[in-house]
Amino acid sequence: KAAGFKSVICNRPDDEQPGQPSADSVKAAVEAAGLTFRYIPVISGQITAENVEDQAEALDELEGPVFAYCRSGARCTNLYGLIQ
Repeated sequence: KAAGFKSVICNRPDDEQPGQPSADSVKAAVEAAGLTFRYIPVISGQITAENVEDQAEALDELEGPVFAYCRSGARCTNLYGLIQ
């Protein structure tokens, strides 16, 4: 929030790696900070047309700037490229 983001998209599936926070726990923290959260899990190396559609819809609907994240950033970057 301090960096100016208004919304967060999580593209990382729950339980992808041991010890990672769940989407629900991230959502709680994001919403407690006054931002909007969207969960669009994408399996690494397996982006689907539905993932692309869901991400495009989220980017259209959410107040920006939007912070999207996954484990390395590659899925978010690839989704954004496919949307373009």
